Amino acid sequence: MADKTEADVTGAPAPQGKGDPGPKTIGGRKLKPATMMMGHGYDPMLSEGSLKPPIFLTSTFVFPNAAAGKRHFEGVTGKRPGGAEGLVYSRFNGPNQEILEDRLAIWEEAEDALAFSSGMSAIATLFLAMVKPGDTIVHSGPLYAATETLIGRILGKFGVKWLDFPAGATREEIDRVLSQAKASGDVALIYLESPANPTNALVDVEAVAAARDAIFTGENRPPIAIDNTFLGPLWAQPMKQGADLVVYSLTKYAGGHSDLVAGGVLGSKAHINTIRLMRNTIGTICDPNTAWMLLRSLETLELRMSRAGENAAKVCAFLRDHPKVDRVGYLGFLEDGPDARQADIYRRNCTGAGSTFSLYLKGGEREAFAFLDNLKIAKLAVSLGGTETLASHPAGMTHLSVPQERKDALGITDSLVRISIGVEDADDLIADFEAALDAI
Repeated sequence: MADKTEADVTGAPAPQGKGDPGPKTIGGRKLKPATMMMGHGYDPMLSEGSLKPPIFLTSTFVFPNAAAGKRHFEGVTGKRPGGAEGLVYSRFNGPNQEILEDRLAIWEEAEDALAFSSGMSAIATLFLAMVKPGDTIVHSGPLYAATETLIGRILGKFGVKWLDFPAGATREEIDRVLSQAKASGDVALIYLESPANPTNALVDVEAVAAARDAIFTGENRPPIAIDNTFLGPLWAQPMKQGADLVVYSLTKYAGGHSDLVAGGVLGSKAHINTIRLMRNTIGTICDPNTAWMLLRSLETLELRMSRAGENAAKVCAFLRDHPKVDRVGYLGFLEDGPDARQADIYRRNCTGAGSTFSLYLKGGEREAFAFLDNLKIAKLAVSLGGTETLASHPAGMTHLSVPQERKDALGITDSLVRISIGVEDADDLIADFEAALDAI
């Protein structure tokens, strides 16, 4: 008879590891994220030696024994922190999602990560996990329109309040808003978006963190979460500037091929465990096939973002001097522009200018629509961060539901076109934009 295992003797489940996750260092050298995207978190020996992870299309998983099932549910229900130590049910976890989460965390050196069915389900789950009726959310502005709607119209119905400051706010302005929020009651969350959608205005994350730490102490210290979709993870890593949680629409650069919808949240284990409990309850996890597609896309993330960034620099250099262009809200021009504060934030917080920018045409809606309707290579569609170039009209599309007075205050004008540059040939894109501008 074989020797009894620890589980046989104690009734506790035998450890269920993920196999060999792969190296993080070689000869004392810390491996770069681009290298680790090729295999980290996946052991081929657990899947018949398959080089790439299979897609695990199953709704439920078999427990090795009853004690293991109990222990997993202790994690799922929050009786024990850290989530399940094995696979339970596809509303809670799955092999594809867990490998994806391991790899997402690597990019920003986060302790843990969670994958969601969309960027907005990630944001909604974050808010629901962190706030209660009577709490206040302090946020930068503008935010993605659906995020503003979620805070102002939906959470507002349940007694959640909000205060905001402009994306480019100074430390003094941030202090003033945070102090006002503290006086109004419990501040549950500080939520940022940088660059702001669609104006490309940067938030001084370091100033927000310093203000938070000066005004709040102990258990009353609210976490700072930031939507890093526009620049992350290649051109900005805001956890290094003091953010506690980073939010992504993985639909964008992480997915990068405009063929999936997903979201992610990265951060400390303590914060992620809180959000995981909410995700387990409301079922906002991404599906196995989407997770598998994201694993494939992450392998080329650095290549795609680098090419798109190089293209954007060339295209913006052309657009900047065109007589029908009023101005170009491209981060790469901050060093030469009049806004010294934005240039300072860019130098401290960013490693690249990205590939999404705001184009302000001379005129209004008529000129913007004429430009958009005459594009041949760039596609007239919302979203960003894909392999193809996209262009849209925020005032009439993504931000249509935002009240006019708020759009005016945030610089979302009828002449604004948002452009996301892809990986096409840069000279071809310039020819396309030139012809569309000539048609106005």
